[in-house]
Amino acid sequence: MSRVKLDKFDREILRVLQRDATISMADLSQKVGLSHTPCWRRVKRLEAEKIILQKVTLLDNKKLNLGVSVFIYVTLKNHDGESLNDFEKAVQSIEAIVECHTTSGEKDYLLKVIVESIEEYEHLLKSKLTHLPLVDHLSSTFALKQVKNTTALPIKNL
Repeated sequence: MSRVKLDKFDREILRVLQRDATISMADLSQKVGLSHTPCWRRVKRLEAEKIILQKVTLLDNKKLNLGVSVFIYVTLKNHDGESLNDFEKAVQSIEAIVECHTTSGEKDYLLKVIVESIEEYEHLLKSKLTHLPLVDHLSSTFALKQVKNTTALPIKNL
């Protein structure tokens, strides 16, 4: 995968869109210092090159009664390609798992789960997480307080 060359306008477009994906093209053009058509072309190129993956709406999990965040380290019994693929496929089907990362070191994966309550997490653990393919060990940590949460990537200047 080759790196895409981004100039200062591309970088500023990405910064602005990370803050507000609903901004009009006219307002975006004005904020980044380009006229409408060149700005629109750049956004379309960034989408075509899969730098902009999608535009979403961020929700307040607490207002939706989803105030419990759990981080789970997972160790698998086997580490062959098929085992890893089976685990990763199974994780996709569990809605409460909002992130899954492969990790270095002794643990194989780090999951982030968001649920309504500790009781709901316990049910999820017993009914689904312990039954994921080839799970050897799960280690759960409950977040006490969210200090920072952002989806914005740190786009550096040139």
